[in-house]
Amino acid sequence: MKQVVVHPERCVGCMQCMVACAVAHSRSGQLYTALAERPRPRPRVHVGAGLYNEGFPNRCRHCDPAPCLLACLAGAIFRDAHTGTVLIDPDKCINCASCAMACPYGVIRFHEDPVAPPGKTVAVKCDNCDQRVAQGLAPACTEACKSGALTYEEMDEAMRRKTAEVARSVSTGAETAAVPPALALLMAVKKAELSL
Repeated sequence: MKQVVVHPERCVGCMQCMVACAVAHSRSGQLYTALAERPRPRPRVHVGAGLYNEGFPNRCRHCDPAPCLLACLAGAIFRDAHTGTVLIDPDKCINCASCAMACPYGVIRFHEDPVAPPGKTVAVKCDNCDQRVAQGLAPACTEACKSGALTYEEMDEAMRRKTAEVARSVSTGAETAAVPPALALLMAVKKAELSL
């Protein structure tokens, strides 16, 4: 089964994944009209800064076992048996934040959401774009990511490719063999800026 795979070494911090995610989870599904919606649609993937201010796309890993699911007092968090995606039922969420405290990746946020009852603040996190995937589309973040930091692929295939990249970098002695040249240049520039 295909999954969203994060390649942090490729992220350039453009935040296009965040925009695509917010639009995909808006009522209209269109950028222009989503801007006027209330509550304002928000992303479920967040790009943070790494050591050299390079981006890092942080999203739910849909852990198995999932600490958030185990910590949910109201039983609002569950795993979809077919896809393996960890989801939140906004009608059951009591906004206690137990899930956020249990999440090792800090990906659960609390705000009003278009799928929640009006005016209710609920726990919100990545749902793997389950509605888009059901229509045969890729998750919005992977479709928007032009640097390849987020891909939608079979995990076995991604692991084989990563193993081959690491093996090539070790055998050639190149530390950045797995990093695209443009990203390596950007990282070098940011590292130089920090040392000034």
